[in-house]
Amino acid sequence: MENVQTAIDDFNMQRKLNPDLRRAVGHVALSWSKNDADKLTTEIMMQRAKEYMQKMKINSTQYLLVEHKDKNHPHVHLIYNRVNNEGKTISDRFQRGRNQKICKEMTLKYGYYLGKDKSQVNRLQLTGADKIKYELYDAITAASKTARNWNELEAALKKQGIGLVLKYKSGTEQIQGISFSKGDVKMKGSKIDRSLSYGRLDEKIRQNQKRLIVGQAASPTSGKPGIHSQQPAFQEPVKRLDSNDNLLKDLMGPVESHSQTDPYELRQRKKRKKYKGQSL
Repeated sequence: MENVQTAIDDFNMQRKLNPDLRRAVGHVALSWSKNDADKLTTEIMMQRAKEYMQKMKINSTQYLLVEHKDKNHPHVHLIYNRVNNEGKTISDRFQRGRNQKICKEMTLKYGYYLGKDKSQVNRLQLTGADKIKYELYDAITAASKTARNWNELEAALKKQGIGLVLKYKSGTEQIQGISFSKGDVKMKGSKIDRSLSYGRLDEKIRQNQKRLIVGQAASPTSGKPGIHSQQPAFQEPVKRLDSNDNLLKDLMGPVESHSQTDPYELRQRKKRKKYKGQSL
């Protein structure tokens, strides 16, 4: 505990070189899939973390690297001072995009496991914008499986606090795209997942209509399907890091052993605003 307090005091001393910086402590969780466990040692993870820091231009500053074994996948925590040794700010602008590029680059460079789809992503590990992105993906995917028209899809999503906005070509009624929102986060459907673009969702809804018509036609007691393909009147998001000294104490807590259970996909978790992690 004495060493932890010393680290906190050192961080706070350097922060005084740039007192106007509101979020002075950076925190990144660098995680691998459990499929990569045999390729990793503590030393290798530290090397990869330092390479990541260089690529992200996190240098000439105080930092801590802490290995944790409280999850069923290898990971280390990086805590660094965003006030560097010269009192200058380590920028976090465009950090999310750079994180994605660098993590994918390193994953391919070292031959680490790369998940094939979103189904294996551990939702419990996500926070911030990524958490909302997957909430949107899960909700829209589920609702679109049964929606027979756009009104039904909009109503089903509205119950879950999700808004839907169509983009029209200027001066026409031609639909060019679709966006979804939850809270303060708004994302294009195609950015959430390619399967959630307007074109693909519209095709899925049409397929739902056809299945219903065929099913009712095959039933001697069924009535008319009464399906209408009308458009509703629609009304009309690494890591930006919290400066929380207690974070250092939390990350320096007791180390537990791995539990080799649930599958985990290598995944980036660096977040916009309160972004909680990054995967290699």
